[in-house]
Amino acid sequence: METNLLNIGFGSTAVAERVVAIVSPNSAPMKRLKDEAKKDQRLIDATHGRRTRSIIIMDSNHVILSAIQAETISQRFAMLKEGN
Repeated sequence: METNLLNIGFGSTAVAERVVAIVSPNSAPMKRLKDEAKKDQRLIDATHGRRTRSIIIMDSNHVILSAIQAETISQRFAMLKEGN
């Protein structure tokens, strides 16, 4: 089985098959989700010190922060799915 890696920016990748959602971090529920994940040690910060522009939710209940726009990551995800 081939594993597809989704580029989430600045040399970071996530396993595409495990992605549940790619969302914008601007709403209050997403801020709560981020805070709860940090408290439960399920938060992965892949922003490299930059501003968070998207939140990626994984099937393992981990939450990944990325400095790349949610729309850009979604397009990359769609291109990966088309390639298979």
